[in-house]
Amino acid sequence: MTPAARLKTTMDLWDLIERAKIPMDNICGDYFRNRKYIGSKDRADVAERVYSLMRARAHMTWWRDRIGLDHSARSRTLIYAILIDGRDFKNVTDLCDGGKYSPDPLSDQEHTALKKLEGQRFEHPDMPVLTRVECPEWAEDPLRAVFGDEFESEMEAMIPPAHLDVRVNTIKAARDDVRAMLEKQDIDSIACPYSPVGLRLTGKAFLSKTKAFAKGLIEIQDEGSQILAALCCARPGMQVLDYCAGGGGKTLALAAEMEGKGRIVAMDIEERRLAKAKPRLTKAGIHNFELRPIADDKHRKWFKRQKDKFDVVLIDAPCSSSGTWRRNPDLRWNTYGPTREAIQGMQADILEKVAHSVKPGGRLVYATCSLFRTENEDQIELFLNNHPEFSLIPAAKVWEESSLQDECPVDGDMVRLTPYRHGTDGFFAAIMEKRA
Repeated sequence: MTPAARLKTTMDLWDLIERAKIPMDNICGDYFRNRKYIGSKDRADVAERVYSLMRARAHMTWWRDRIGLDHSARSRTLIYAILIDGRDFKNVTDLCDGGKYSPDPLSDQEHTALKKLEGQRFEHPDMPVLTRVECPEWAEDPLRAVFGDEFESEMEAMIPPAHLDVRVNTIKAARDDVRAMLEKQDIDSIACPYSPVGLRLTGKAFLSKTKAFAKGLIEIQDEGSQILAALCCARPGMQVLDYCAGGGGKTLALAAEMEGKGRIVAMDIEERRLAKAKPRLTKAGIHNFELRPIADDKHRKWFKRQKDKFDVVLIDAPCSSSGTWRRNPDLRWNTYGPTREAIQGMQADILEKVAHSVKPGGRLVYATCSLFRTENEDQIELFLNNHPEFSLIPAAKVWEESSLQDECPVDGDMVRLTPYRHGTDGFFAAIMEKRA
């Protein structure tokens, strides 16, 4: 694929992303699956450019308005080519030659507007703060309330792509052994600072082609997610419930903490997502699990009978996923599915439904990958007001009881992790104990 063809493909794909009402990773996946003729290097180049465009969406909008271009995918891509790709005006003009696989020639308006970008830098001193840190207007007040003086630093830390972390499956192997195995396949990594089973890859890697992945020795999982699983303090022989299990990422981590002993039940409203957990658990060498889809009336009735049954109940609650903006930059600007207000209602409802299943002396762990108080601290305060039989356990105490390394990096009773402070995705957790 020529540079001109890559530029044209970027325009076409970005146009689809702008018009569709589904997550951009789905659109990109479908786009490339239906175009097998696009080689792997070309796919990687176009995908990286499209994601970079989304990470710089506010910047591109500001520049587009400043130089007088329209709101098209073509305008954004041309600005990107000059300000981020570093192409000069003549080179962009040459690429837009109107050939079969090239963008159309520049119009007079585009020619005049793009000429204004010569000698300019991506960051401009006249840019407002929200543009510079890629923050939507609706999110400014709630995020300033959370981050205070570190608002700009926290927002800037959420612009670049996230690290690629993996969790070592200690049922099958030790972290150092897996690290050495990856090195033999030219994949370098360092130990994660907090998780004793985490590795952070220091370069690009195709993990699906590694022996460690094929043998179930590793799972891709952000260190923040590993930390939350460790804070559950699941132990061998316990009865553990992962109520919003999804595809089973945290179920796998909890089962490894339990060393395959005891019983772990995974539940989720989406049966198809939950079904994907079974081969992952089997591959990891875990057999003490049960999968129970909440949508099935039989399993709903079963759950109502589970009063005072579980030592640990994890609610990895549905949320706005604002803590994952590094991985899903389109979530800054688009809402897919329920509104934030509807999500908050779902969270409160789940807490109410699940509380009865925790045994006296057992723990209820509420977690989200959200940055907003309304989905985190506010939910816990409401729940504790309605359930005096539960009390918060200070974060430092839980951290000390867990397998996590280093001192507890958060203050207060609840856990809040951020890219700026901890190098993880944005996560929240509150660990509560039911009085005996």
